Amino acid sequence: MKIAINQPTYLPWAGYFDLIDQADLFVLLDNVQFAKQSWQQRNRIRTAAGLQWLSVPVAFRGHFGQLIKDVEIRDPNFCHDQIRAIELAYRRAPHFAKYFPALKQRLQELSNGLLVDLNIGLIRLLMDFLRISTPLVRASTLNVNGRRTELLANICERVGASEYLSPLGSAVYLLEEQEILCARGITIFFQNYEHPQYPQLYAPFEAFASVIDLIFNCGENALAILRRGRREPYSAAQLAHLQTAANAANVLGRA
Repeated sequence: MKIAINQPTYLPWAGYFDLIDQADLFVLLDNVQFAKQSWQQRNRIRTAAGLQWLSVPVAFRGHFGQLIKDVEIRDPNFCHDQIRAIELAYRRAPHFAKYFPALKQRLQELSNGLLVDLNIGLIRLLMDFLRISTPLVRASTLNVNGRRTELLANICERVGASEYLSPLGSAVYLLEEQEILCARGITIFFQNYEHPQYPQLYAPFEAFASVIDLIFNCGENALAILRRGRREPYSAAQLAHLQTAANAANVLGRA
């Protein structure tokens, strides 16, 4: 079984859903430390003026070191401004009318309480929009512990995974600690994703907005377009070789 593991982020980008789409099981890593001003609490939409941040206000004073699963939304009224911002940005998009009411309702329903419930609720809704059916499980329900690669290995072992598909951003430490996974018979692959272009409401095209940009603009074609960005995953050996070559090129460039 192939699994992917990532933190539950707010209105994620297309690559996040590509990771989910490739996995047999997707584990939401909610039992690690919350990072302030990270993708866990904010993302961007495409407006006429460019990419605009949408951020969820959270309670962090006196909560240093809190886990993602424990972070509380500080002001539930944030959703009104965000709903308005999304409406202003996308009301002329071809498929806005079909998807916006459900998104608005989900934001309103989950704006008071825990950030993790909001993020996972939105992820599930966006998966429905995209017609991705990969099962989701929260890491905090698996009764595993550990740090970094050890935690990932324990999760893989707990769910019976033989392959782990990692976001590329985790390569820095995973390549150094890959033996922790390999020793348990778990093969590591790294996502290889190139953001696809599609007809956007505003020109020129800007990548890395929330996936709602793709959905509002492309509707039922969104999943097919999302999958166009998928490339063959890197093996650990391939990625290590690429990093070595890049480092060598940097050294030669400074010589």
